[in-house]
Amino acid sequence: MFHGVTFLDPISPAGNKFAALAAAGYFAAMSLPFLKMHGAGNDFVVLDGRATPVHLPSATIRHIADRRRGVGCDQLVIIEPDEGGADAFMRILNADGSESGACGNATRCVAALLAEESGARVVTIRTISGLLRAEILGPGLVEVDMGTPQLEWGDIPLAGPADTLHLSLALGPVSDPAACSMGNPHATFFIDDFTHLPIELIGPKLETHRLFPERANIGFAKIESPSRIRLRVWERGAGLTLACGSGACAALVNAHRRGLTGRQAHVVMDGGELLISWTADGRVLMRGPAETAFAGALPELV
Repeated sequence: MFHGVTFLDPISPAGNKFAALAAAGYFAAMSLPFLKMHGAGNDFVVLDGRATPVHLPSATIRHIADRRRGVGCDQLVIIEPDEGGADAFMRILNADGSESGACGNATRCVAALLAEESGARVVTIRTISGLLRAEILGPGLVEVDMGTPQLEWGDIPLAGPADTLHLSLALGPVSDPAACSMGNPHATFFIDDFTHLPIELIGPKLETHRLFPERANIGFAKIESPSRIRLRVWERGAGLTLACGSGACAALVNAHRRGLTGRQAHVVMDGGELLISWTADGRVLMRGPAETAFAGALPELV
């Protein structure tokens, strides 16, 4: 277990940030450099495992993610080499140590890093759920092709055959969600008001409901107009986060399937706003910010 964190000033946007920091002598020989990044407030500890593999036990991941005893993050992300032709493989580990199949906000952050290193405008990133294409639109602005949503119950997956547009699921003030997979399972409840919605109480119970054999991300969406959705998401393995990129994609997909929105909408979350588009050919595009907050070192991990 590590005993402290070294925090550094924000670093320049050019080149390989990890290599530049190590070359500058910021880190002790037995320390592991990291970048703290976020997309609309959904925050990550990003590690570079391309030159030297990074393997962390679940207990260490939980310690790093702890906001009082560690660095603090929703997910820990490890950039790894990819043998299939992508620019990199991205491993996503939730704050509880479990592995996630997709994270749209983390994808934008890693895409921004890879593009800075190579000078490319378009990069491809592989996850355990598939290949993602990302395009740099401007400083700190990235669009990711999140792929095609999976709408069949077995692909999400659910525990058994069900109408994914209207699940027979209710708890407290919420009921009748729609479900899909955006590389990980999502259920979206449509609500009228957040004022008295006890997300911290019902979120964990819905995440682990027997209907979801792999647990699920639980979204609570208020449709403000056909082109604007207010969203909060209880993420499996991370809890209530300031933003959830795949959850925003799922909310737009499920809202459009219900006839509540068009195929494009601004999805407003506690930490910021994303523009989600479900194209005519079935792809879901997510556009939003990617920012580096600071850099540091985790001592005694390697």
